[in-house]
Amino acid sequence: MAITAQEVNKLRQMTGAGMMDCKKALTEAEGDFEKAIDILRKKGQKVSASRADRETKEGTIVTHVSADGTVGTLLSLTCETDFVAKNEGFVTFANELLTIATSNHCASTAEILALPYESITVQDKIIEMTGKIGEKIEISHYEVIKGETVVPYIHSNGKLGVLVSLVNTKGADVEEAGKDVAMQIAAMNPVAVDKDGVDASTVEREIEIGKDQARQEGKPEEMLEKIALGKLQKFYKESTLLSQVFVKDNAKTIAQYLDGVSKGLTVSAFKRITIG
Repeated sequence: MAITAQEVNKLRQMTGAGMMDCKKALTEAEGDFEKAIDILRKKGQKVSASRADRETKEGTIVTHVSADGTVGTLLSLTCETDFVAKNEGFVTFANELLTIATSNHCASTAEILALPYESITVQDKIIEMTGKIGEKIEISHYEVIKGETVVPYIHSNGKLGVLVSLVNTKGADVEEAGKDVAMQIAAMNPVAVDKDGVDASTVEREIEIGKDQARQEGKPEEMLEKIALGKLQKFYKESTLLSQVFVKDNAKTIAQYLDGVSKGLTVSAFKRITIG
């Protein structure tokens, strides 16, 4: 049957798919819009499967903090090219997914994917978008953090996001301090808040590295453990947030900076995600 330009345009408005794809789908569906939408979705599933092994190194990171400032969320929606990542529709979709996630108090990506998006699931919508755009799309990171005061930070390129949870605020305005610390985390990528938060496997690895370095320097075998433990302390100082030198004032550590803002103010947790 003949498919009119008006019908093609109507399906395009309904789905956002390309004109030729809409015309082909309507022709195959013999003018039935519901069937045509299913055909386009199936095309999306096919495209999604064929691009499953593609890397998604571009995208955008979006963030949300609850009205009372105690819950922060980061979500990264990734794709294959920078061209798509900068598309207004792609960024809007990322924010829609974040709204769905926060409105439903999701704790994981799996929970988001199972939620409804209009008449389908989020997972199906992503598949549909993959078919429309022609690139693999996925929620690559989803992080939630809770605390007395949570402060977000998104780097200017939109590919690095941080959440910082501050405690002992004592009612002080700590927004600026939180942003300073978030920028520190973005720049210096600490492994933990303090040495107590460093994973045991990381500690073991650093000790072994320290021993190997000392051995290669010709140090006596009986001294290796002591030397490695000394190097471990240096690692804590350089790689844990509160012990790091504050990049905006190298006369202070982050712990000292925060204590100067408000006595006892400190960080209880943080999340840092990147794209690429």
